[in-house]
Amino acid sequence: MKIGYPCINWTIGCKGDRTFRLKSYSEERLIETVENNLDCLTKMLKYNIDNNLLFFRITSDLVPFASHPICKFNWQKYFKNKFKEIGEIIKENNIRISMHPDQFIVLNSIKTDVVKRSIAELYYHTEILDLMKLEKTSKIQLHAGGAYANKKESLIRFAENFKKLDRKIKDRLVIENDDRIFSFQDCLFLHSKTDIPLLFDVFHHSILNNKESIKNILEKQNKTWKNIDGIPMVDYSSQKPGFRDGSHAEKIDLKDFGSFLKQSKPYDFDIMLEIKDKENSAKKALKIVEKDKRFTRKELIQ
Repeated sequence: MKIGYPCINWTIGCKGDRTFRLKSYSEERLIETVENNLDCLTKMLKYNIDNNLLFFRITSDLVPFASHPICKFNWQKYFKNKFKEIGEIIKENNIRISMHPDQFIVLNSIKTDVVKRSIAELYYHTEILDLMKLEKTSKIQLHAGGAYANKKESLIRFAENFKKLDRKIKDRLVIENDDRIFSFQDCLFLHSKTDIPLLFDVFHHSILNNKESIKNILEKQNKTWKNIDGIPMVDYSSQKPGFRDGSHAEKIDLKDFGSFLKQSKPYDFDIMLEIKDKENSAKKALKIVEKDKRFTRKELIQ
């Protein structure tokens, strides 16, 4: 079990997701921006290593407009060595990596152009992980998409589009239950059609579920992951008090987190903390999880 947080580190004052407007696009602007983002990613990884945070979600904005037709620049070749160096840091320190395209990436859309753009974006994410030479345990998580008035047909449409993807994309994808449309049970149906591993989002499950217990979900999730995929991934957050259902907490609720860890035994997984204050909550979570026998300590992997 490893603990992590997504994309941004507030402590070191370096976000790694710098971008610019499409109308400002130029190769010079792209190179400058990507250099900044890769340097920042390196700093965040080193911070995480020093703090025993061995699970990290890399921002989708690492290379702005990479999947857009305007981008003709061979950024893959230009930054090849830098990506390789970052990958070596990740592998040498046994860091688990994930990525999460935004909500506009909808593989089951009824619009052909949206599906086409979504596939291009998934290809870009896959290229990032491949350039770092990371194993198939580094995953790209995706929501099942929209219901379009018929959930079952929408899941089948996802499965049909999935089958058309390059093998290299298929090997990276995992599907996450959401809090509005597709419960974990729905995702199990999608798994039956595609064999895609399922990522369990604890917070989403608390909002949209079929009254399954966390242990029941984790048992079913485990069966969707193969050895080549690594151990399962879990997203954790809790409700932000006073806000609409589904609003992520600003700071970790240590009591709730501790309860989740207790309920989840004996299942092993890596935990992505989707808490607004990022590494600050992750370090607090470590103080609880370090007593758990499932927890991976950096000194044990050196």
